[in-house]
Amino acid sequence: MDKKEVDIHKFDDIRPVIDSEVKEAIESLVNNEDLIDALRYIEPELNKEELVKTMRSCRTKEEFKTVLAYNAVMTIAKKTTFSLTISGRSRLPEGKPACTFISNHRDIVLDAAFLNVMLYEVGYGLTQVAIGDNLLIKPWIDTVVRLNNAFIVKRGVSGRQQLEASILLSQYIHHTIKETKESIWIAQREGRSKDSNDKTQASILKMLNMGGETKDILANLMSLNIVPVAISYEFDPCDFLKAQEFQQKRDNPEFVKSKRDDLLAMETGILNNKGRVHFTICTPINQALEKLDPEMEKTELYATVAGIIDREIYKHYRFYPCNYVAYDMLNGTKRFSEMYGLKDKKQFQAYLQGQIDKIVIPDKDENFLKTKILEMYSNPLSNHLSVQE
Repeated sequence: MDKKEVDIHKFDDIRPVIDSEVKEAIESLVNNEDLIDALRYIEPELNKEELVKTMRSCRTKEEFKTVLAYNAVMTIAKKTTFSLTISGRSRLPEGKPACTFISNHRDIVLDAAFLNVMLYEVGYGLTQVAIGDNLLIKPWIDTVVRLNNAFIVKRGVSGRQQLEASILLSQYIHHTIKETKESIWIAQREGRSKDSNDKTQASILKMLNMGGETKDILANLMSLNIVPVAISYEFDPCDFLKAQEFQQKRDNPEFVKSKRDDLLAMETGILNNKGRVHFTICTPINQALEKLDPEMEKTELYATVAGIIDREIYKHYRFYPCNYVAYDMLNGTKRFSEMYGLKDKKQFQAYLQGQIDKIVIPDKDENFLKTKILEMYSNPLSNHLSVQE
C-alpha cells in the first residue's frame, strides 16, 4: 500500500467513495424505494428500470457525477429556475489549479450542486463538496452524497472530539487540493445565513489552517487557493421556513430544529421556484493575502481574511427587483424606486404575503415574519452598499 492509499484511508469516515467502491455503493441504492421516491419528486415520469441500468453502467465516481448527478441537477434547474448563469470565469486562476471555493450559503443542497454544474459547463471540472452530517438523515442519503463527491463535516460533537474532527477535516481538504488536485466547495459559515447577512466565520478559516504544513497561517491559507463565490437567488423557496424559525427561536430560546425540519427544508429548496439564479466567481484572495503582515495577532488576522472574502462576495452579488423593493419597504424609503416598477412592487408584495400565509405556528406574528423576510432580500443589497460607499 503506497503513501497516498494510506492517506486516503485515514479519511474513511468523512471522504467520498473512491472508484473501487462505486459498484458496491450503487448496488446498495438500486433497490432503495426511498431514493426512487425522492427522484420521482424531481422527475415524475422516471422509469426505474432505465435508471437502474444507467446507475449500474457507472463504473467510476466521475461517471456517476457527470451522467446521473449532472442530469438530475439540470432537470431541477429547468423546472425550478427561470435561468441559471455564471460570470467571472476569467477570474479563475490560469492553468486550472485546484481551488477552495468559499461562498455565501442560501440553499442546503443546491448551492454546491448548481455551482458544480456551472463550473463543469465552463470546463473547470466538478468540485468536492462539504456537507454537514446533520443532513445525512438516512443511510441512502449518506451513500448518494458520497457518490456525488461530498465529504462530511461532523456537527454536534464537542470539546476534544470537535478539535479532532476539525483537524481531520482540514487535513482532508489540504490533501484533496495538493494530492488529488481536486477543487472543493465549502460555505463561509456553518449552516445557512438565514437572514442573508453573509459573513465569513473565523472558525472556518481556523479549521482550514489546521491541516497546513507550516505554522504560518497565511502560507497555509494561500496553499488552498481560496476563491470566493457570490450566490444570488431571485427567490429563496425556504424564506418562509427561515422566518418561521426566527420566530420559534424568539418565542422559545431552547427551540431546536428536528431532522424532519431539515428534510422539509431540503425538499422545499429543491422543488420550488427560485426565479433567476446567478453565481459570480470573485477575485482569488492570494494576492490580497500576500500584502498582509504575517506577524499580525491571530484573531485580527482571521478577521482581516474573513473581511477580504466578505468584500469580494458583497461586491459581486447580482440584484433583482425584489431586492430593491424589499430594501425600500424595510427602510420606508424610495431610494431604489428607479430600479423597479409598480408591477414589480405589487408582485413582490403578493409573493411576500403568500410566503407568510404558508407559516402555521402558535401565536403567529405576521409583522415580525414580514420584517424577517424583507431582511433576507435587503441584507445583500445593504452589504453591497457598504463596500461601495
